[in-house]
Amino acid sequence: MKYVITGSLGNISKPLTQQLVNAGHNVTVISSKADKQSQIESLGAHAAIGSVEDTAFLTRTFNGADAVYTMVPPTMSAPDWVGHIHNIGKNYAEAIKAAGVKQVVNLSSIGAHMPEGCGPVSGLYHVEQELNKLEGVNVKHLRPGFFFTNLYSNIGMIKHAGIIGANYGENAKLVMAHPNDIAAAAAEEMLTPTFTGKSIRFVVSDEPTTTEIAGALGAAIGKPQLPWVNFKNEDALNGMLQAGLPAEVAEKYMEMGEAMATGKMTAGYANKQPLASATKLADFAKEFAAAYAQA
Repeated sequence: MKYVITGSLGNISKPLTQQLVNAGHNVTVISSKADKQSQIESLGAHAAIGSVEDTAFLTRTFNGADAVYTMVPPTMSAPDWVGHIHNIGKNYAEAIKAAGVKQVVNLSSIGAHMPEGCGPVSGLYHVEQELNKLEGVNVKHLRPGFFFTNLYSNIGMIKHAGIIGANYGENAKLVMAHPNDIAAAAAEEMLTPTFTGKSIRFVVSDEPTTTEIAGALGAAIGKPQLPWVNFKNEDALNGMLQAGLPAEVAEKYMEMGEAMATGKMTAGYANKQPLASATKLADFAKEFAAAYAQA
């Protein structure tokens, strides 16, 4: 089987590539960075260097693929973040149609049922809609929870202020996923492509509260009294701006946090399909401690 993977050697795309290569398949990985070519090839995959904003390049790369894994690479520079994400979705849909691809596994997110009001995730709503318009193409949308690895962004706050926090709500329960578990779900869908039509799969590793997160991470880094502080929206926004995030990015992250706090982001989450080897908070806490020690 021939597979094409977008996302370069990211936290999901790299382990996904490894699993497909190890299963004996022909895998091409798209990356915008030429210096990633040797690393991609060292995994046993082929490298396609180009931009997901180049539809002609995507079409050439998708040509002949039995299945494609699509994801929108992160960016901090788009003046209209949701619009940028939507445009990448349009590019994927156009290239998939032109190349005749019939099976697509698309990385989306919990909250992608919201066309607006969920920060960058609302951009993924539009990506789903673009792919759903494709006739004769089977699409599985993976909707993982909030990435455990997003918590790395709190390391500076912990080191300098002795707290961890966000505007997710008082002692809120977070629906969370680990990139390795998402990669495993994507590999399963690509290796056994039994899905037809357009469908959704939720990927969830654990559902801790913010208090439990602070407790587990604090214990792992030797700060057992580490408190989780629930920020007001304006305080969360100002904190991100002071940390140097562009205004568009900070505003969208604040908006997503508010959607989490109100429960709107997880309103579409139902019939979860947990992985047998799903990563729990206690497992991630060890990874967090290692990153904290190196920061």
